[in-house]
Amino acid sequence: MQEIDFSKAKEAGKGFNFPGEFEITAMGNAGADLPKRVPQILEGIGLHVLHETVKHRHSREGNFLSVTVSFRCENREQYDLAHATLRADPDIRYTL
Repeated sequence: MQEIDFSKAKEAGKGFNFPGEFEITAMGNAGADLPKRVPQILEGIGLHVLHETVKHRHSREGNFLSVTVSFRCENREQYDLAHATLRADPDIRYTL
């Protein structure tokens, strides 16, 4: 996977601003209880999860589920860690 170059966004005053609230979507196996597990995984790495924002949606055939949740983080490292930790879970295939 190619690394994303954020230098242009920083120069233009756009892009991510930390600390802040961010949204992440994890997609994975429908039977894995992801609406409960995704917030737990994020809290397990020390992020403040906004539980009222958790929403999920099944795929057309019902085999997969996407879970979207907002969380607060202090820096880019925490944001990247959120994606990496979720992607490391065997029941999660992708994050956005």
